[in-house]
Amino acid sequence: MNAAQHQDWILLVDDSSEDRELLQHTLRRNKFRGRVEEARDGIEAIDRLCCRGTWAGEDPNDLPRAVFLDVKMPRLSGVEVLRELRSTPHLAAVPVVMLTSSAEERDILACYSLGANSYVVKPVDMDEYFRSIADVGRYWVALNRTPTEYPRANTTAPAGR
Repeated sequence: MNAAQHQDWILLVDDSSEDRELLQHTLRRNKFRGRVEEARDGIEAIDRLCCRGTWAGEDPNDLPRAVFLDVKMPRLSGVEVLRELRSTPHLAAVPVVMLTSSAEERDILACYSLGANSYVVKPVDMDEYFRSIADVGRYWVALNRTPTEYPRANTTAPAGR
């Protein structure tokens, strides 16, 4: 697949199948038209982004618009995944949104010190959850411009340029 054929996509990384399904449902409900890929833990996430194992045939230049990453996971935590992404040159600019139930100050500080782009605590109330996830998805997928979308973005230059 060449750059012109790449489709906007996001990677959801969460060990909870219920949380992944709820997030998928919220994105579909809010008309996200790109693909959504999932990883069940940090090791799967790194393998997907580095095109290893199951994803060995994928295009390493087809990077997501954003990674939605849980903090607390078995095998490799979200903090460890973030550290790996930021230390891997071709993945360092991929936006990472920590989307988690952890509101612990040490987790928030650790994630921002490692270069997280955003830290969102998942609301417990379902209506608030849907609104929050819709806002997060809309921002990171529709509004935000990232290095991972170029050269495939078909946007125009800002006015005055």
